[in-house]
Amino acid sequence: MEEFIKTKRKIISYLDGKVSETEDIIVTEFPLTIMLNGNEFATMVCTPTHIEEMVIGFLASEGIIRFFKRDISSISIDKDKGFAYIETVTKITSSIHDHTKRFIGSCCGKSRQSFYFQNDVKTAKSSMSKVQITYEQCIKLMSDLQSSSGTFRETGGVHNAALCTPDAIIVSRTDIGRHNALDKLYGHCLMNNIKVQDKILVFSGRISSEILLKASKIGVGILLSKSAPTELALQAAEDLNITTAGFIRGNKMNIYTHAERIV
Repeated sequence: MEEFIKTKRKIISYLDGKVSETEDIIVTEFPLTIMLNGNEFATMVCTPTHIEEMVIGFLASEGIIRFFKRDISSISIDKDKGFAYIETVTKITSSIHDHTKRFIGSCCGKSRQSFYFQNDVKTAKSSMSKVQITYEQCIKLMSDLQSSSGTFRETGGVHNAALCTPDAIIVSRTDIGRHNALDKLYGHCLMNNIKVQDKILVFSGRISSEILLKASKIGVGILLSKSAPTELALQAAEDLNITTAGFIRGNKMNIYTHAERIV
């Protein structure tokens, strides 16, 4: 699996006025086309790990499915050709035809903007979470997330996300795309019947409105990030009763919304 995640490349390095030839470890990109009930639905660029989880989480976040065993009749991954084949119990027609074929890049920017928000009304939900966490626990979870990713330390080219209790990481996932990392977590929860209302989402990337909405769809009440939020994301967090904290670096952090859960 490692050869699919990263590779070595000869490069020219410049340091303190000296030029030398060396090797660098580069993260790879993997295109995956989702075939839903025989129709080409989306092409995603991702890190080729936990692909089945990512596909399930992606379809759930877009409202195509709600459950794993109840809604999916079959799923198969052809990694050599870059295809994921999914058959649903209820054959979906209108939801597919409402969308044109789309390419979802790993840049996590406007390439996904038109795709999101179309199904958010029926899939985003306000959090009812009662879980609380201390400032010290927030900082420790972020530190544990970053230190646990060998791929990030070697390449600096991936995002990390983890589902946690206040005391420890339960499961973590890595991908070149911020959205993909969260989809992998979502898919893992659906496939393993993990309840998320009392869990915490720890994330290395920026909290955009799209990321905030995805956290809402997963069902968590607390979203912790190493990076910055956007104003639209914070407005959504206020409306959806989600606690957001950002710039968790070293011994510092900022609380932006619903601070009552951080004590």
